[in-house]
Amino acid sequence: MMDLVDLSHPLDPERMSIPPGLPQLISCPIATVPKDGFSMHTVSFGSHTGTHIDAPSHFIADGKSIDQISLSALVGVALVLDFTHKGPKEVITWVDITQSPHADKIEPGIILLLHTGWSKYWAATGQIYWDHPYLSLDVAEQLIARGVSVIGVDCASPDRSLLEPPWDFPFHRSFLGHGGLIVENLTALGELQRPKVMVNLLPINLVGCDGAPVRGIAWK
Repeated sequence: MMDLVDLSHPLDPERMSIPPGLPQLISCPIATVPKDGFSMHTVSFGSHTGTHIDAPSHFIADGKSIDQISLSALVGVALVLDFTHKGPKEVITWVDITQSPHADKIEPGIILLLHTGWSKYWAATGQIYWDHPYLSLDVAEQLIARGVSVIGVDCASPDRSLLEPPWDFPFHRSFLGHGGLIVENLTALGELQRPKVMVNLLPINLVGCDGAPVRGIAWK
């Protein structure tokens, strides 16, 4: 039996973090077994709801949409780097990356997962979930130069808090602008006991969309 770790938050309308002003998750029953003989729901959500992938078209006008991205880039070996020592709104620089244990394993084609521990604040009251650590622009540039095209974080964004200006999103624009893919709102990265693991981060195939939810899994 395979020992799997679920890297995605449940899509629960009653317990999740969604930035103010963005579409809320709505799941409504339209048929029930006692009444209709079968159960069915209508579901409505934004393309960047819960654990999800940002396609290049999220910020790049002519960038690839979710249905155009390479599936092979999202299934493979991932390298997990630990940044749980970083505090609220603290920056993670390329120097921090290089000084992290196992940074020497960053190589072309690897999926890089940054463990900040911030997923523990998912659905918390207040704005603590949005006060996550973030990545400096040089991290995006250096990763692209090294052939890394997929990065995942266990917080809301690799850029500064979504709730505070400036809303220029330099990491997004650089990484997505070079054809990279960003996975946000991951969870359970602390359960991965080895620095290198196999992961599957495939999104729903939403044609023409700039992002899509992911049911991410890892093999321990």
